[in-house]
Amino acid sequence: MGLLDNLKAKLAPAKDKVGDLAQQHEGRIGQGLDKMAKAVDSKTKGKYHGQISSGADKAKGALGKIAHKDTTGGPTPPAAT
Repeated sequence: MGLLDNLKAKLAPAKDKVGDLAQQHEGRIGQGLDKMAKAVDSKTKGKYHGQISSGADKAKGALGKIAHKDTTGGPTPPAAT
């Protein structure tokens, strides 16, 4: 067994735990991302609003993929309303 195989085997439980925690606290993490984006946008006086908004949206999308990896329909989270 190679080094990468050993590393993957040791990290698998941590990956599962991160997914479980992300699923349990997805709302709070999303709110934190929004709060962080708003604070950074305020500090930069809106100069980078588009980039900050895009980055926050991508982070929330990644959070959704992590949190909903085991749901039916694949790794894509349900559409936000």
